[in-house]
Amino acid sequence: MNSTVAGKPLALSETQQVTRRTGDLVTRKLWLPKLLYDLLPYFYLTSGFAALFTTLYVSEWFWILPHYLLFSAACIQMGVSVFNRRRSRKSGASIEDPS
Repeated sequence: MNSTVAGKPLALSETQQVTRRTGDLVTRKLWLPKLLYDLLPYFYLTSGFAALFTTLYVSEWFWILPHYLLFSAACIQMGVSVFNRRRSRKSGASIEDPS
């Protein structure tokens, strides 16, 4: 909290209060149901491959084509990385737990 030289706290303006609430919303953890959490990498992979195959049916070079390719590459990368993290975490937990 900001304060003056005398140590008295300054009141936040309305803009600063909105910014603080927005920052709290962005940094808050998001909890998903287990089914959605398990399906998330497959959703990324499906949407990435769908966007990639959609570019095959674009007959001419439009401005949207590079965006489709970037989106498909990002989705496929996210899907693979989430899938690998989950697989390594599950296999690491089973190796460490001897029972």
